[in-house]
Amino acid sequence: MAQYNVAPLEKLVDEFEKMPGIGHKTAQRLAYYVLNLSKTEAEALAAAVTEAHSKIHYCSRCCNLTDKELCPVCSSATRDQSQICVVETPRDATAVENTREYKGVYHVLHGAISPLNDVGPDNLTIKQLLKRLGDGGVSEVIMATNPTVEGDATALYISKLLKPMGVRVTRLAYGIPVGGDLEYADEYTLAKALEGRNEI
Repeated sequence: MAQYNVAPLEKLVDEFEKMPGIGHKTAQRLAYYVLNLSKTEAEALAAAVTEAHSKIHYCSRCCNLTDKELCPVCSSATRDQSQICVVETPRDATAVENTREYKGVYHVLHGAISPLNDVGPDNLTIKQLLKRLGDGGVSEVIMATNPTVEGDATALYISKLLKPMGVRVTRLAYGIPVGGDLEYADEYTLAKALEGRNEI
C-alpha cells in the first residue's frame, strides 16, 4: 500500500514538532488546525509570527524582550531602579512580575552556566549586568535563577563577582510549597527549607 504523504503538510508538521514540548501528534493537530483556517486567518497568523520575529529584540538595559529601546519595566518612572532581580529567561521575569509584589527592575541572563551544555559565563549577559552595576545606584541584586545545579552555580558565580562592588546580593528563598505535605517533599527541598528557616 502506498504511503499517503502530502509534502507541504509534512513540512508544516515538522516545523511544529521542532517547538519545545510539542510531540508528533500535537504537531499534526496544530498543522490541521492551521489548514482549517481561512486564507485571511492564515495570513494574519503568518504576519504575527513574522512581525514578532522582526520587531522584538533585547532591551538595551535589562536584556528582556521588547519592541522598543527600553522595555516597559526599565522605562517606568515608578520602578525601583536600585533593586535588580536576575532571572534566567524572559518567562521567569514574567512569572515574578505576575506576583505583583516586586517593584524593582530585572536582568535576564538568557540561560544558566552549564559546562555540560557548553554554556559558560561569556554565553550569558553577565557583562551587561556588571556594566549596570558599574553605573552606580544599585543597592541590591536578587538572584532568582532556578533552584537547579546550573541555577545555583550561576547565582554563586555572579555573587562572587558582585561582592567586591559593595552590592547586597540575595537569593530567592525556596523550600516547601504552600499547601504541600512534608512527606512528599524530596530531601533537597527539605534541606533547603531547613537551611532557610525564619523565626516566627
